[in-house]
Amino acid sequence: MAHPVDVHVGKRIRHRRWLLGMTQQQLAEKVGIKFQQIQKYETGANRVSASRLWDISEALDVPVSFFFEGMDVEAEVAKDQIDSIPADLFGDKEALDLVRSYYSIPENQRRRLFDLARVLSEVA
Repeated sequence: MAHPVDVHVGKRIRHRRWLLGMTQQQLAEKVGIKFQQIQKYETGANRVSASRLWDISEALDVPVSFFFEGMDVEAEVAKDQIDSIPADLFGDKEALDLVRSYYSIPENQRRRLFDLARVLSEVA
């Protein structure tokens, strides 16, 4: 069974890769490994070594700490939202397209859209 930290790091790798519109193959080529290894990292099936995580962080243009963000609150949030959020949100193509579109909107408009979505979700 995968360790929760490995799963979290893998999800963060997938999240950032999708936000950049990068395929597993493209990331693998930048890091110098096979795309199957990226798949294993993203699912948490294989642990990412420190040096490999460094290479991935450079390829995805984020600090290494990015992959650990949210670990301390993830357990609490998961307890509260487990029924309302799909288990693999970033595995859903529609959700990923929505996130990409969201981040392509200028920041001031994005904030207004975010506020509107929050209000709508509270009404539903």
